[in-house]
Amino acid sequence: MSESEGNSAYGKQQFKRSKSHFTDRVTADGRDGWPVAEGRYRLVVSRACPWASRALVSRRLLGLEEAVSLAVADPIQDDRSWRFTLDPNGRDPVLGIRFLSEAYEARERAHPGGVSVPALVDVPSGKLVTNDYQQITLDFATEWTALHRDGAPDLYPAPLRDEIDQVMAEVYEDVNNGVYRTGFATDQGEYEKACEGVFRRLDLLSERLATRRYLVGDSITEADIRLFTTLVRFDAVYHGHFKCNRRKLTENAVLWAYVRDLYQTPGFGDTVDFDHIKRHYYQVHTGINPTGIVPLGPDLSGWSVPHHREELGGRPFGEGTPPGPVPEHEEVPAPGRP
Repeated sequence: MSESEGNSAYGKQQFKRSKSHFTDRVTADGRDGWPVAEGRYRLVVSRACPWASRALVSRRLLGLEEAVSLAVADPIQDDRSWRFTLDPNGRDPVLGIRFLSEAYEARERAHPGGVSVPALVDVPSGKLVTNDYQQITLDFATEWTALHRDGAPDLYPAPLRDEIDQVMAEVYEDVNNGVYRTGFATDQGEYEKACEGVFRRLDLLSERLATRRYLVGDSITEADIRLFTTLVRFDAVYHGHFKCNRRKLTENAVLWAYVRDLYQTPGFGDTVDFDHIKRHYYQVHTGINPTGIVPLGPDLSGWSVPHHREELGGRPFGEGTPPGPVPEHEEVPAPGRP
């Protein structure tokens, strides 16, 4: 498996996702040696990767585009992992490197765990700061507040954190990571157990969201971001490629409306590139799809259909406001979005 969705490994017995090796944090007080500072750090992502997509959504909602610059890797990797072949001359124009691995090596040679996104890189030194995909977005929400845009939402409100953490833990185990355990299963029993777990949790989430617009509270939180990045990929890659095919997402009325609601909310759908998503999964995971053929479907037109979730109430941004337009140089080109 590629290192596209956090450090991970799979074998004959069970798919396992290893913890991030570089867990330094960028904080307001700089206690790990990395203080919050405008323009100092570069966020490296793949638009194919659900874990990196969390950081893209959070950065947009909080208005951190000017504070944290963005590097987008090619969705197709080679033996050195994430590469900057989308940029002129195959180099990131800010870091000056061809491969994200160069920033990892600048930080620690012969480091364990592979090269994963999202990654925050220190621009002055060219060194990786962190690849802790679980913590980066929480810190964007809580440590970077001095650089948030006016009207930025509170994505991790203190009074709701215990509930948010519980929901996120369940979603991570059964959905975010569950689709990978399903897709990379190496025997029938392992596959069936993982697949049943995915759909059992999706059914529980459907029940939860039948009467409430968002997962926790009455506005968007980190929990919604983490569920969205898996759901938006479900029919495009997880249903077929990972054999999570008991039902399509479009066959679950509640979850299909919920994910369309988020997709149509500024900061969510405008970060999604279905072309990158499909090409990465189907062309990089050669153990699952040895031909490298990328399917033509599914039809993407349904993402713009009205969802009517506003009838449940709720305020997407709480006391805040929507983010502004996507910076021109960060727009997802057609046909990446419907």
